[in-house]
Amino acid sequence: LSVTSFVRIVVVLSLLRQGLGSMQSPPSQVIVGLALFLSAFTMAPVAEEVAEVAWQPLQREEITEMEAIQRGVVPVERFMLRQTRQQDLELFYSFTDEALPEAPEDVPMKMAMPAFLISELTTAFQMGVIVILPFLVVDLAVASLLMSMGMMMVPPTMMSLPLKLLLFVLVDGWNLLAGSLVRSFA
Repeated sequence: LSVTSFVRIVVVLSLLRQGLGSMQSPPSQVIVGLALFLSAFTMAPVAEEVAEVAWQPLQREEITEMEAIQRGVVPVERFMLRQTRQQDLELFYSFTDEALPEAPEDVPMKMAMPAFLISELTTAFQMGVIVILPFLVVDLAVASLLMSMGMMMVPPTMMSLPLKLLLFVLVDGWNLLAGSLVRSFA
């Protein structure tokens, strides 16, 4: 799962839940399930290519298992490198004192995987901040309103949760979020 779109998706969905302020809704199982389904959708072209270049020839006994592994890794690595930031790749190359390769296909998996994961976390946190900001504004407005009314003993989260849920539903948040996540891998 670490070399797929799952990391970005599950982090953004978890940050959404945090931003809404509802710690149990949607439940973790639903967040992980949605992340798995969206990951399967975004990774389908890569999986189809792996099946075409590695799995099917292996099943027809045209290639060995080792050749199938070598061929199957190529589409996955290509996907990872498309999503990896140059500076994250350079970071791991700086630890080994190796020169950065000229072509993406020359990047070994031992460099591509950690750089991809760091890039995915960075992108997920950037997307998460954008998702959380409107909820933060609602929280601040509700807290300011309660303070101005002298209602210091009323927890602002109790008052802002329904407003944040209403806002999320009115803007069709699930559609917007799922669409944004899927498009972020295009």
